[in-house]
Amino acid sequence: MFSDKKQKQFMEPSVSQNRINEGTKLVGDITSTGFFRIDGTIEGTLEKPSKVVLGKSGFIKGKLVCGDADIEGRFEGDLHVSGTLTLKSSARIQGQVVVGKLSVEPGAIFNGTCRMQEAGQSNVSESSAASKSSLFDRPHRLKKTEASETTSV
Repeated sequence: MFSDKKQKQFMEPSVSQNRINEGTKLVGDITSTGFFRIDGTIEGTLEKPSKVVLGKSGFIKGKLVCGDADIEGRFEGDLHVSGTLTLKSSARIQGQVVVGKLSVEPGAIFNGTCRMQEAGQSNVSESSAASKSSLFDRPHRLKKTEASETTSV
């Protein structure tokens, strides 16, 4: 009649979800493996969530490293998305961005630098790749322009 089979079991969700609601401000570093929905403010570093959705009222100032991101709000800082970064029409981005794929809706504001990450390239090699001079880097172009002006004079 009484059995141990009817004990309460605590079931954990298969996909962890985290939500920062509007009116909430977090300052510091966050590390997680789950999905994030941000409608509040984060100042600091958010690392390794599988996907981040930054709502229209959301704001991140700092560094974000994630698999995929959908941004409708404001972001300032370093953004490293190994998968797809989707910028909605209300998105406001300022800073350095490294992405696998980029999707931008008309109306989004993007002020900063963007580098496409090659398939199979990890974030570890980004610092070594960033230190190499590229033909498209502004300092490289300025040096080339100055050199051509001095030789022609």
